[in-house]
Amino acid sequence: MNVTGTDTTNTPSSVTPTKMDGAHKAKLKKAAKQFESLFTSYMLKSMRKSVPESGMFGDDFGGDMLEDMFDMEFANQMSKGNSFGVAEMLYRKLTGESLEQNPEMLQMLEENGTLKKTLQPTSKGKNKIPFMKPSRSMEARIGQYQSIIDTAAETHGVDSTLVKAVIASESAGRADARSPKHAKGLMQLIDSTAQEMGVQNVWNPEENIQGGVKYLKQMLLKFHGDVKLALASYNAGPAAVERHNGIPPYKETQEYITRVMNYWQHFQEQETDDHE
Repeated sequence: MNVTGTDTTNTPSSVTPTKMDGAHKAKLKKAAKQFESLFTSYMLKSMRKSVPESGMFGDDFGGDMLEDMFDMEFANQMSKGNSFGVAEMLYRKLTGESLEQNPEMLQMLEENGTLKKTLQPTSKGKNKIPFMKPSRSMEARIGQYQSIIDTAAETHGVDSTLVKAVIASESAGRADARSPKHAKGLMQLIDSTAQEMGVQNVWNPEENIQGGVKYLKQMLLKFHGDVKLALASYNAGPAAVERHNGIPPYKETQEYITRVMNYWQHFQEQETDDHE
């Protein structure tokens, strides 16, 4: 299926394909696939907005994250099959070749680590992976605590959009969230951490956010402002980060960092748009 309405079997005469070596073609192929995945994910989210929420993933604090993860994976699987032809069209216009013309080169680059290195998160925290945004209901819940978040962020010197990203990842904005490991509230504080941060009532949104932001600030200071290490510590504990001399090789922690960084980018862009 070709949603562009354009015949992609021939390169238009107005576009001159760029000469590239195998490595650049492999990178372009990957980027084209990622663009199609983003396009598909955006389309799915737009379609979801036009219908009532189904409750397929439940209404608990994990339901919104499951819904976002489902959309991401669904978009990935669709783009792998090149079902819409967007990646094919982009690649063909830039190279004059079919997207699947040289699959061996991409595999070779991935195996020797060259391409994987280019896909690592940048210093600004933006991941070159399918972007995951918080759901409408999640944003609405977090928005209820905006003034509390701003006050806590200013008090402890932490970016308020990062605080919102952590809340989105920890509890999806639900003040009554409780994890199987007994972490509680908006910022999922365990009892020992809550007590250490001076939180008397962990279920009180203002106290919970103040305590969570205070702890996040301590982790940022401990790891010299490295946001990813601070987040890894928030999720897995500072001892695990120190023991592994970096982000622990735990799938849960690595996915957590990716999720927070995605949400952080979203909230940063949202704040920029609001101020324009």
